[in-house]
Amino acid sequence: MDRHTVYSIITNFMQTREEELKGLGADFTFGFIQVMDGEKDPRNLLVAFRIVHDLISRDYSLGPFVEELFEVTSCYFPIDFTPPPNDPHGIQREDLILSLRAVLASTPRFAEFLLPLLIEKVDSEILSAKLDSLQTLNACCAVYGQKELKDFLPSLWASIRREVFQTASERVEADGLAALHSLTACLSRSVLRADAEDFLDSFLSNILQDCRHHLCEPDMKLVWPSAKLLQAAAGASARACDHITSNVLPLLLEQFHKHSQSNQRRTILEMILGFLKLHQKWSYEDKDERPLNGFKDQLCSLVFMALTDPSTQLQLVGIRTLAVLGAQPDLLSSGDLELAVGHLYRLSFLEEDSQSCRVAALEASGALAALYPVAFSSHLVPKLAEELRRVMSPGLLSGELDLTRGDEPTKCSRRLRCLQALSAASAHPSIVKETLPLLLQHLCQMNKGNMIAGTSEVIAVCQSLQQVAEKCQRDRESCWYFHQTALPCLLALAVQASMPEKEHSVLRKVLLEDEVLAAMVSVIGTATTHLSPDLAAQSVARIVPLFLDGNISFLPENSFPCRFQPFQDGSSGQRRLVALLMAFVCSLPRNVEIPQLNQLMRELVELSCCPSCPSSSTAAAKCFAGLLNKLPSGQQLDGFLQLAVDRVEAGLSPGPCRSQAFTLLLWVTKALVLRYHPLSSCLTDRLMGLLSDPELGPAAADGFSLLMSDCTDVLTRAGHAEVRIMFRQRFFTDNVPALVQGFHAASQDVKPNYLKGLSHVLNRLPKPVLLPELPTLLSLLLEALSCSDCVVQLSTLSCLQPLLLEAPQVMSLHVDTLVTKFLNLSSSPSMAVRIAALQCMHALTRLPTPVLLPYKPQVIRALAKPLDDKKRLVRKEAVSARGEWFLLGSPGS
Repeated sequence: MDRHTVYSIITNFMQTREEELKGLGADFTFGFIQVMDGEKDPRNLLVAFRIVHDLISRDYSLGPFVEELFEVTSCYFPIDFTPPPNDPHGIQREDLILSLRAVLASTPRFAEFLLPLLIEKVDSEILSAKLDSLQTLNACCAVYGQKELKDFLPSLWASIRREVFQTASERVEADGLAALHSLTACLSRSVLRADAEDFLDSFLSNILQDCRHHLCEPDMKLVWPSAKLLQAAAGASARACDHITSNVLPLLLEQFHKHSQSNQRRTILEMILGFLKLHQKWSYEDKDERPLNGFKDQLCSLVFMALTDPSTQLQLVGIRTLAVLGAQPDLLSSGDLELAVGHLYRLSFLEEDSQSCRVAALEASGALAALYPVAFSSHLVPKLAEELRRVMSPGLLSGELDLTRGDEPTKCSRRLRCLQALSAASAHPSIVKETLPLLLQHLCQMNKGNMIAGTSEVIAVCQSLQQVAEKCQRDRESCWYFHQTALPCLLALAVQASMPEKEHSVLRKVLLEDEVLAAMVSVIGTATTHLSPDLAAQSVARIVPLFLDGNISFLPENSFPCRFQPFQDGSSGQRRLVALLMAFVCSLPRNVEIPQLNQLMRELVELSCCPSCPSSSTAAAKCFAGLLNKLPSGQQLDGFLQLAVDRVEAGLSPGPCRSQAFTLLLWVTKALVLRYHPLSSCLTDRLMGLLSDPELGPAAADGFSLLMSDCTDVLTRAGHAEVRIMFRQRFFTDNVPALVQGFHAASQDVKPNYLKGLSHVLNRLPKPVLLPELPTLLSLLLEALSCSDCVVQLSTLSCLQPLLLEAPQVMSLHVDTLVTKFLNLSSSPSMAVRIAALQCMHALTRLPTPVLLPYKPQVIRALAKPLDDKKRLVRKEAVSARGEWFLLGSPGS
């Protein structure tokens, strides 16, 4: 403590009396060296290292004592410190390592002393010393120049090469490659005199000499370490990249043609791909200076050979290489682009066993279409349009199909892949103007009975439309084009489907199904979230009157047999379309004024409590909540809240619409919780009171999951909802004490509802918030494991598993109960509960070993039973957990 006081005085003087201390010259530095010499206390070392760093960085005079200052600090390198258990000071080994590294890497004047030390430690057998030395070398390269490194380059390269070639540790390999990268970057940025030797070229030549010949042996183990070393050096600067690539690429191109086996070619092409990716980091103003220009014909030929090879793995690497080649300016000619588009088209229709290639081809189409829209508009979109027409042929897709020949499944799969290819290629505004009408036309033709339209078929079209909408979000003009083209078409199809007719088409029935409406909701929401306020205002002025007044003038083909009135006396089919209204208005920016808002909110509240169509009432409640969340505080918001509360209280009284009123209460509560509205606490208390309700209690318990979860369709940040960043923490603080108190006061038959609600809250709470409260809540969590409800059990297990890893000291106090309950649940009727219980048994092994050893025989015997479970996933978790318990207490475990 006395020495710590001295260090603190020195630190204070350096902050307040720097001029006077510097006036002492090198005597102050020498004096501090004597003070620090022999220091062993980690608390003092942290302060001492900081003082040394300040001595150097603030230009105190070191005089002739540079080596002495280095010696008095480097004697601690590498740090070998293990903090004692329950250390009140909380000093970790990593703190000392970083503090010492900051000192050693703070000045080039240490280089002549430090570099030999680093080489010695890298060549040692101690893993931690290797890692610390390589990381310190990496840090030193940021301040060193060619002058400091030149005498040590051969030794540094030899040590790094040996570690990458021979190490069994991925961490050592990664740090070695990072150090080589930094060395090369340091040599690349050194400013040289005209007559000075450039050590970069000689350094790179040594690397090439030691690695180049291994690239000719694609089956040998040193091929990849050599490639990684070359790529680490090449990625450091444009000069290094040009030097290495110009030497390596001709060799790899030759080796590709020399070897005929697909696996050897794949290895070589993957190496080429690595070098091509490095060139994306550097830009060249002069087109003739680009080093890849001399190889472009050979590279294109090689890639096209890979794309036509029977090997799926080689095709996959070929696709990735094509995408990287296309990203390089002027490497693909118009003829190359036409060939590339043809290959991507073919690969987009591969069978299921080549799915990875098909997915990669779609990704490459999207990347290249954004760069070469004309080529894709000319060569890909027409082919896809023709293919879509062919697979939609009425003769092939109606009742005339010969299903014994497998026609329909084949056509369905080709239709699906055609849709995927169209959406993937829609990466440029000009292409979207061609692909979007094709997708919408495909959907409309299903409505005319030209093909068999199943739920999955319509959902597939909607998913493709959503992908196009996501890509349009990057461009304001494209976003508006998609919105004003797709939304009227989708709304027209949905309105037509909701009309009462004597004979419904197949599609009309399908369009009103929940899964299809959910897919359309995603499309509409995605197409709306990125609209600018002025364009959104134009759209809302048409869509809200459609639902409130039946104004269909902006819809295409708007000749319907009756009026569209979903809020008045509309049929259940019309009411279902309120979900589409929800998707639109709940995705608008907050500053967009919604016309007829008072009428709309009243209609939504009424519909939300209508018992005749549960899906419509839920959509209305969500829509009301989404709008409520965005309204600014004031009289209008208070009026809508009072309207909702009155309707909820009336609906919760005994009657047919209790469930719908509860749903409205739940969504309004969530809307207010997210924005910290004062009324949220009153509504949460009302929800808590329903936990004791015989009819609504279980639903109220599940409601806490909704309150704590992120939604996908409404009340999202992407949809401009007001979501406070720490709403979960605040909800926990405000409501968990009341939940615990309610549990203790509740009758036995409703206690599970409180446990379920509590487990939902805790399971979605950030763990740093939960850990301090764990001792008081753990007994309730353990009691929840005894509940017969599988949802409660699963939620509680999901909550406990990370706590076993993050709070072992607290959890070990209850190890007896935990072992017993986890083993009992490993025989649960629910597969999900069995898996979660076994995962918790696995996590238990992270508790202190002495605490667990008495239970080891019991656990190993008990875990033999789930090894024979009928479900493979359960058996897998049982093997993993039992293996960890077998190793418990063994040396090195």
